[in-house]
Parts: sequence; C-alpha cells; structure tokens
Amino acid sequence: MMMNNSTHEFERLLGKAALALWADLPCDVQENIFETAVAEDAIIRNHLASYLHDHHPKTAHPKKPTQLA
Repeated sequence: MMMNNSTHEFERLLGKAALALWADLPCDVQENIFETAVAEDAIIRNHLASYLHDHHPKTAHPKKPTQLA
C-alpha cells in the first residue's frame, strides 16, 4: 500500500515538473513524453493535445492569417 501511494505521488510530481518545463523541452523530448503518456487512450490523447496547445506557446497552433499576402 505504501509503495503504491509513493508511486502515484512520484508520478504526480514528475508530471507536474514536465508540465512546468514543457515549453523549454526540445520538441523530440516533448513528443516522446506525449506519446508515452497517451499510448493507450485516443480520447486522452486529444484532450492532452488540446490542453498543451491551449497552455504552452511552443505547442500552440499557429495563428491564422487575417489578410492575404
């Protein structure tokens, strides 16, 4: 029981750290973390992708042009 609680706490702490540092991580590291986190759940994949796009400029969708060039 104690080990299980520790494991969950460590996972929470590492996840929190990864989110805090996300914008500073190289793209390949971001991609590896993301793919590992969502490997088994397409719904979570979409939710996490949306969250990251909404909260981190480095992964944000590019702005749509307002005028034709």
